[in-house]
Amino acid sequence: VNLTTLWNYGSLLGICLIAQIITGLFLSMHYTADINLAFSSVAHICRDVNYGWLIRNLHANGASIFFICIYIHIGRGIYYGSYLYKETWNIGVVLLLLVMATAFVGYVLPPYMGNMLVEWIWGGFAVDNATLTRFFTFHFILPFAVAGASILHLVFLHETGSNNPTGLNSSQDKVTFHPYFSLKDMLGFILMLLFLTLLALFFPNLLGDPENFTPANPLVTPPHIKPEWYFLFR
Repeated sequence: VNLTTLWNYGSLLGICLIAQIITGLFLSMHYTADINLAFSSVAHICRDVNYGWLIRNLHANGASIFFICIYIHIGRGIYYGSYLYKETWNIGVVLLLLVMATAFVGYVLPPYMGNMLVEWIWGGFAVDNATLTRFFTFHFILPFAVAGASILHLVFLHETGSNNPTGLNSSQDKVTFHPYFSLKDMLGFILMLLFLTLLALFFPNLLGDPENFTPANPLVTPPHIKPEWYFLFR
């Protein structure tokens, strides 16, 4: 049965996750999670590491595209009643929370309670060395938890099968995955990766925050508490 492009976003999220893990691994080889060295280590990555500037831009903008795909994927699920597949939906909710947790420790504070979280969890109003080290540890490990939960998400989806725009049982209308759906997925991959590459090469700071160019001040709570980009900024 034919599906609309709204059904492409699951596979696009898979590609986003793979891209984020690969670029993140390369960045972690050169990044230093120390309050005195973190800022200069990012400058070192951009200036001295082969294609470091590109890897950083892909990782930062890839996070923004990741969230665009997540919200379209969830929107499609709500509109077409995917919440009826309870196990798949519940793991999807867990995945969303895990991705938001990853973004939080990759350090976009959530709106409204960002200040309070920093003060309560770390006992101070600023991010200090212990915070930075622990946040980096969790930022490194959580994407692998996301990958594991994604596999469970797919396992439960394959128990029931996906739905379709008509909302009817499409078992009698099934077509082979290859070449129909494989080509449809490939087209989505190409368009998304092209968009990500153009963003990273021509407008790398379009979705970023000017704060990223200022060394952190340990005397104040970080000002980049944005409602938009777990909801739009990074």
